[in-house]
Amino acid sequence: MKALIADDEMNVRDVLRYLGQWDQHGITEILEASDGQEAKTIIDESQPELIFTDIKMPGMTGIDIIEWLDGISYPGKVIFITGYNDYSFMRQAIKYSSFDYLLKPIEPEPFNKTLSEAVESWKNDQKSRHSDQTVDKDLKKLWLNQIMTAACMGEAFEPDDILPYLPTADQYELSLISFYQMHHPDPYVDLLADMLVQRKLGNAFSLHFDRNLCLVISIKDEWLTIEEWMSQEFDIPIRLVSGERLYSLTDIPSSYQTLQTAIDNHEYRSNHRMDDLDTPRRIKDIVSYVNDFYMEELSLEKLSNLFFFSREHISRKFKEETGLPLSKYITKLRIDQAKIWLKETEETIYSISLLLGYQDEKYFSKLFKKVVGVTPFEFRNKRQQFVSRSFTE
Repeated sequence: MKALIADDEMNVRDVLRYLGQWDQHGITEILEASDGQEAKTIIDESQPELIFTDIKMPGMTGIDIIEWLDGISYPGKVIFITGYNDYSFMRQAIKYSSFDYLLKPIEPEPFNKTLSEAVESWKNDQKSRHSDQTVDKDLKKLWLNQIMTAACMGEAFEPDDILPYLPTADQYELSLISFYQMHHPDPYVDLLADMLVQRKLGNAFSLHFDRNLCLVISIKDEWLTIEEWMSQEFDIPIRLVSGERLYSLTDIPSSYQTLQTAIDNHEYRSNHRMDDLDTPRRIKDIVSYVNDFYMEELSLEKLSNLFFFSREHISRKFKEETGLPLSKYITKLRIDQAKIWLKETEETIYSISLLLGYQDEKYFSKLFKKVVGVTPFEFRNKRQQFVSRSFTE
């Protein structure tokens, strides 16, 4: 930290320098100014965190300085030191948010008490400011991702909301990155976005409907640079399709669909070898994923995109691992869950079918009977009759 002592009397500056417990409070540099103008120049150049200034000085007064600092929202702490016990001075000091007001002659104890409090206050402000900036950045990122998600889903969006977060260019390119399901892509997307923004190459966005997808908007003819950077900085395999020209940001929805179709048709490039991921572990990852998301719409196509295996390979290995084909395994999980809900809840059969991912209650009932031997209604009634008999016997 740095401190500035501004006073037109050299002996006052010497006394303050001598009295202050600077090292104890992390003050590593003490600057001096003999008038207000010199103080302003030093503040501009060195940005001291603490400013001790006399009120009456040649040129700019201490009041002029704090008024100027207030106008530029200077984050440092200003302490007035003066021989004038004048209420009008104190009122002006309060108006422009000075930290404290000390009268000459300066005594060691009150001076160092004020020094300690000023340092602590500045540190607290820094923590608060950093926290606010982090929150603002996170909220802005969330908002941008929501806009981009809406655009990719074909919903209404304002291209002018996105433009301020892209470098100025005549034309952009759209690229789509797919991350392996069991990795956490957010740190990689943030790292990529920061690089793109800093180098003025573009920006990267997470898509809320699929956390494993990242959309990149970059200035044209720079994708090779971006891909080379990812090959060095990303330590996980990714799949990507790129080069979809954006003649206007209004083309984002159609361009995204083109890229997504390419991913679905396996027309992608890979960054890092797929062999970097252990095959048996990846199969277990797939089984674990199905166990967690069996109520959602699952297909070999979706699992292929998430886990970087071909559909045929997943089909074969999944059956080897579980003893059942994917479709029958999902049906078993859903029927087992249906039994639990039919036994332990009052949910309607229609609600249960919807929760399990079946839009047609008749189809669900037919499937349930095929697997269990009775309809969901009969299964629930038998359970209730058994319970009733147990209580009456």
